[in-house]
Amino acid sequence: MRSIGEMGRDSGLGVSALRFYDRAGVLVPAWVDPATGYRWYAPEQLGEARLLARLRRSGMPLADIRLVLAGWAGGDTGLVPRLLDGHLRRLESGLAEAREELSAVRALLGHKETSMTTATAAARLTLPGAGLAAALDAVRYAAGTDPELPVLGGIHFDIEGDALHLVATDRYRMAVARTSANGATTPADSAAATASDSASDSACDPAGHGGGGRVQVTVPLPLADAMRALLTDGAPARLTVDGGRVELETQGRQVAGQSLGEDFPDYRRLTLLPEGRRLPLDVPALRRALGGQEAEVCVLVLTDTVTVGDEDCAGDRVGVNPAYLLDALAAGEELLLEYIGPKAPLVLLRPDVEDAFSLLMPVSLEA
Repeated sequence: MRSIGEMGRDSGLGVSALRFYDRAGVLVPAWVDPATGYRWYAPEQLGEARLLARLRRSGMPLADIRLVLAGWAGGDTGLVPRLLDGHLRRLESGLAEAREELSAVRALLGHKETSMTTATAAARLTLPGAGLAAALDAVRYAAGTDPELPVLGGIHFDIEGDALHLVATDRYRMAVARTSANGATTPADSAAATASDSASDSACDPAGHGGGGRVQVTVPLPLADAMRALLTDGAPARLTVDGGRVELETQGRQVAGQSLGEDFPDYRRLTLLPEGRRLPLDVPALRRALGGQEAEVCVLVLTDTVTVGDEDCAGDRVGVNPAYLLDALAAGEELLLEYIGPKAPLVLLRPDVEDAFSLLMPVSLEA
């Protein structure tokens, strides 16, 4: 007999999935200890679990999976192939429809790109070195590494007035941090920015900066890391954006490079979420609990507090990637979790900092 943990490890389904399939009547354990509630699986159920894992990865509906497993167990050599062929036909039909819809979306996107004109923008800000370093540290972990989405492999710099927002996302999580400039020039076109280079540095004085406009640029991770390496002593740093060129200078040292050429997603739109209930996090306790997690999914149990538990605990339950949550918990020792619903992003924020937060997409406990 295998325990549920051993069955999850050997089958590739995971403990949460096995609990779900037990409740759904798809893969019921051979024996449940009446005293402890622990589930135990017979040796022959391992083959069924591995088959179930493959069928779910193929996207087969649970109703068909039940019939496949029943036919498999009963030795029916005719039903199972027909079910597999039917599922494959549905997938091929769905793929053809998806191709048509995505082709239409690409055509709409191409029309939108040709109808828009992009002006080369420029801006210059003097920033506190410590503030910029803290903002970079707060978002760096969330940057993407997928070569198919190179625009997410950087940190987005959003300059508006004398404020700088830094944003990073890999689709599954997003981090946002803000730092204020000591002074900022008004964003303008490249020619105006070049002319301002020969003007007095009073343009960067807090009393003399212009407070309008918005300039956005996405800095590739190697350049962002080089910027962070310069910010070691907290001295003021001057950030210059001139078209696609980005430069940071502090204490006579500087790094510069080209920004990523693609448009970054509208992160402000992604953060328009309904208000949820806020719960305090015991960050040290969560770190200890998550540190021992080997699975790709763990269950957060939400009552008056937030703990790591299982699906049978009382309270709201939401699945998360434990490694991703650990990254987000590095933001500080005092954090709040804003919970909107089991399928909505989790928001982690510091009670003392309004414009620094992270979003974490939940993981379905039914998959």
